[in-house]
Amino acid sequence: MKTRAILVVVVGLVLGFSLSVGGGLIGAAGAPDRETLAAEHARLFAEVLDRVKQDYVEPIDDAVLLESAIRGMVSDLDPHSQYLDAKEYRDIRVSTTGSYTGIGIEVDEVDGAVTVVAPIAGSPAARAGIRSGDEIVAVDGSAIEAGNLRQTIAHLRGNVGSRVTITVMRPDEGAVDYDMRRQTIRVASVHKELLGPSYGYVRVSQFTDSTARELGQAVDELQHDSNSLLDGLVLDLRNNPGGVLDAAVDVSDLFLDAGLIVSADGRTEDARFTRSAHRGDILDGASLVVLVNNGSASASEIVAGALQDHNRALVLGTATFGKGLVQTVMPLSRGRAIKLTTSRYYTPSGDSIHDVGITPDVIVDDTPGFPDYSIAGVTDREADIQLAEALEYLKAGPVMHSKAE
Repeated sequence: MKTRAILVVVVGLVLGFSLSVGGGLIGAAGAPDRETLAAEHARLFAEVLDRVKQDYVEPIDDAVLLESAIRGMVSDLDPHSQYLDAKEYRDIRVSTTGSYTGIGIEVDEVDGAVTVVAPIAGSPAARAGIRSGDEIVAVDGSAIEAGNLRQTIAHLRGNVGSRVTITVMRPDEGAVDYDMRRQTIRVASVHKELLGPSYGYVRVSQFTDSTARELGQAVDELQHDSNSLLDGLVLDLRNNPGGVLDAAVDVSDLFLDAGLIVSADGRTEDARFTRSAHRGDILDGASLVVLVNNGSASASEIVAGALQDHNRALVLGTATFGKGLVQTVMPLSRGRAIKLTTSRYYTPSGDSIHDVGITPDVIVDDTPGFPDYSIAGVTDREADIQLAEALEYLKAGPVMHSKAE
């Protein structure tokens, strides 16, 4: 009886939804109306649910089955959309505002494979040598199912101090195992260093709610440490997987006096928006070089694209990741949420970078042996070829370059 009751509820919900959004509207000649289609799909769903409940080798809780159906409905839309249970929703809120427990990597689904976008600076993954582009094939010896991004993230999380072994696949090395100890990953997103008497280096490892404030403070401190206005700044976005869109807008605004930063287009009014700069350049027009690579994604690409399009900075490095979609986190009942792709975003010139990325003004290959572009890399500037090249451009004079063709 319990199963039958669930089926009746499911059918009723689907039919009710159909009627509320246009039930009875007729499509092309001879095509079934929406109410009929909704009823057929609801009936199919009910049949499958009934078969699983009756015949699966082990009993399964109704709530588990229905939640799995919801997960599938959302995750099948694209690799970035996701249903979040209460714990996952808490985790995603913490990751943009505070800290979390794990190994410190950003992962994404690329051609069905769970792929490392970038290790977070200073994390266990970065120290171990995990690289952007590594394909995760197993966690603690258990194979990762193709395309199961959510499962991978869940396996990578755990208690502070617990150990985890991940297996990654590389084209040139085959399968490589990395054993790490989980730690609290603090979202300290900005690191700074003075390069000589008048040049600064600022690394942004990811974009959180506090990144723009941290970056502004870092530049102020560099100005103070140099005893004068900086002649130039290197903004390092290498292996920065992205984060909060508004943080990327605010960071871009720090260096721009006016103009469009980013625009977005989607199906709803909220999904269509523009963000523009306000008067005030924190560097007062001093030269700016932005470092990027294949691990620079999403919010990083918004910043690089805006500064490049407005001729405010020279972008140096390798082509970026190419994630030009906006996800909106929508709270649901009982502490749950969905993360849904709602927009495509565009650079000020109107370009979509999705699956394309930002092309640097100056192409300089990644430095071998620098999987973690953190402050540790700055202490050996000669070995970091991209950083050394950026510094040479700053010393050569003003760098106001047009968008790469």
